[in-house]
Amino acid sequence: MARLLRIAALCLAALWLAAGAALAQETLSEELERWETLAKRAEAAVDLGQGSDEVFEALRQSIARYRADFNSAREANSGRISTLREQIAALGAPPEGENAPPEDPEVSARRDELTQQLNALLAPVQKAEAEFVRADALIREIDQILRDRQADQLLEISPSPLNPVHWPGALRDLVSGAELIWTEQPEGAEDEAGDDFRSSLPLVIGLTAFGLLLILRGRRWSQRLVSHMQKLGGRGVGIWRFLVSLLRIILPFVGLVSLALAAVATNLFGPKGDEIILTLAFVGGIMLGVRWVAERVFSRDDDEALLLLPAGQRSEVRFYAYLITVMIISAELVTLVLEAGYPEKASRPVLLFPFFLVSSLALLRIGLILRRFTDPPSEDNTLAEVRATTLSRVVRILGTAGIMVALAAPVLMAAGYLNAATAILPPFIMTLVILGLVMTLQRFSADVYGAITGQGAEARDALMPVIFGMILLILVAPALALIWGARVTELTELWAAFGRGFAIGDTRISPADFLAFAVIFAIGYVLTRLLQSALRTNVLPKTRIDVGGQNAIVSGLGYVGIFLAALAAITGAGIDLSSLAIVAGALSVGIGFGLQNIVSNFVSGIILLIERPISEGDWIEVGGQMGYVRDISVRSTRIETFDRTDVIVPNADLVSGTVTNYTRGNTIGRLIVPVGVAYGTDTKKVDAILREIAEAQPMVLANPKSNVFFLNFGADALEFEIRCFLRDVNWIMIVKNDINHAIAERFAKEGIEIPFAQRDIWLRNPEVLREQPKENPQPQESET
Repeated sequence: MARLLRIAALCLAALWLAAGAALAQETLSEELERWETLAKRAEAAVDLGQGSDEVFEALRQSIARYRADFNSAREANSGRISTLREQIAALGAPPEGENAPPEDPEVSARRDELTQQLNALLAPVQKAEAEFVRADALIREIDQILRDRQADQLLEISPSPLNPVHWPGALRDLVSGAELIWTEQPEGAEDEAGDDFRSSLPLVIGLTAFGLLLILRGRRWSQRLVSHMQKLGGRGVGIWRFLVSLLRIILPFVGLVSLALAAVATNLFGPKGDEIILTLAFVGGIMLGVRWVAERVFSRDDDEALLLLPAGQRSEVRFYAYLITVMIISAELVTLVLEAGYPEKASRPVLLFPFFLVSSLALLRIGLILRRFTDPPSEDNTLAEVRATTLSRVVRILGTAGIMVALAAPVLMAAGYLNAATAILPPFIMTLVILGLVMTLQRFSADVYGAITGQGAEARDALMPVIFGMILLILVAPALALIWGARVTELTELWAAFGRGFAIGDTRISPADFLAFAVIFAIGYVLTRLLQSALRTNVLPKTRIDVGGQNAIVSGLGYVGIFLAALAAITGAGIDLSSLAIVAGALSVGIGFGLQNIVSNFVSGIILLIERPISEGDWIEVGGQMGYVRDISVRSTRIETFDRTDVIVPNADLVSGTVTNYTRGNTIGRLIVPVGVAYGTDTKKVDAILREIAEAQPMVLANPKSNVFFLNFGADALEFEIRCFLRDVNWIMIVKNDINHAIAERFAKEGIEIPFAQRDIWLRNPEVLREQPKENPQPQESET
């Protein structure tokens, strides 16, 4: 009975799975039909090139969703497909040829079964791959159409604002638009406007009072609030100044929004009037933000100014920044008023030209000031000098670009290219504002980092604020792209391509693979360092291995651990190393030709770590350089000379060249001290004195005993030599110094003379050197 129940349960499960598979297949078929309809419609639209931008954007969005589904389907059953391929490869290829032995029927049947399963799994994957390529091609074609349309719009010619014929019509359109806004009635409030106003009067009064209070008293309140917070505790003057400046724009902006909401709550204006009021509040917030950035970058305080220009130039730049924001607000207001009516084509360029002209002149002056920016005087700080040089170069480039934009924008607008002028002047101004905002936030991060670490203002030259500034630049890059005309869909396309990764052979590497690689490698690297630390501090000191051997073991473990961590990271990220065979082959050729020395040094470094002819701490001499071995890496060895300078020696020179190791195995070394005495001195007495001085040194070994040799009858002295062995050759210069002092003192006491070189000169014919009188001397001509 139990067996029958199990059979019945298995049958029901099989029927349920079959029904689910059939339902999924039916749903997939419906999705493919809808995709086919969408693809044909998009292909027809692309071929005809007809349709509005909104239509193409909607088509692109729908196609992008299907493309994402196809991309996911391409990776479906990837594990099972890989397993089947490995199983088929394990069975081997079927025998070929007439003389080939017959294959086992079970093996052949198993191969056919696995091949059928593999083909069944590959069919939807191949279909998804084909449709993915189709969707991706459609998206690229749509993007190209939209980009071509953007280029055509930039080159579209509008009426010139310098033509006086268009001026009266532009003024009439401006007046008519303002009248339409003023006379526009609120929606659904033609008969109850007064009642609505009276009912909303308390709210209007409250919002108005609150807004005016924030605008008039916000600056003083922000100063008091931050001062109170600073008294409660905290350090970092720059942080509090930043908060004060930030509150000075936040509170007035909230006040502007309150006044705008109060005006809307009166219900006295129509929809267009309400839109203009809210837009003005928003634009006013932008103006406050631009003013705040200008105040931070070109601060009145020299310590807080991000660009240290002369005080007069900083004040001038702030004024021109305010002027540009006023022009932007005025231009936006004029545009909104014009859009309320039915303006002529020439009205917009005529009315916007004065604002563009003033903004261009202000930008021109700012560009001239920035172009003359130079590095501020710095102390002996190399990092600060490099950073200042980079900053000054970027500022001068921005100044030059600002001059070019300021000159080109009015000319383009005057020539009738309104869209082209609009596409370069406002975006460039917003770019300057965003870059100033990045500098401000980077300085704030430096002040926060300095307050946390206790470094204070010195933290502004640290590494972490620089890294944070780079992160900020990466984060604002999409905003800059949007400002300069990039579409949101183009940015999403870049992100999608980044998410899909890139292919190397049959392997596709995605950002998730990079993240997995980084995490696994970081874990392996940390474990390797922890194991090295444990061996260096706890395990190896308890053994009898010398210090050089311990360092070699620790270094070798580090290299092996990093190699294994990299191998595990590559495997964990799913990177197929067989796909890199071509790259490895090309790298082999490069190693054979151009990297011979590097590989030679690398192999030599491994030999040094294993064979250990030299160790860290040894006193060696190689290539005329003498010093202590401080570090042995896989490419080179660092030697610290007695002048406290580091000499980097390639490992190949240490393996293939002649190396003198003074402390290899032990530190015993021989000292030789030459001594000369005058002729006539008792040589036996000198021998006894020198032997006594040598044996009296505490660093000199008793066995083997010291020797004194009478070497030569020199030209100027009788030459002796002390030869003794020191228990630590590293003290050779100190011991030699002590022996020389002892010899000089003892010889002086014993009356033994230490001669110096003397020479007697004999002249055979000294009379020839005497001056002979000259007969009939000829007068010499004097030079004038």
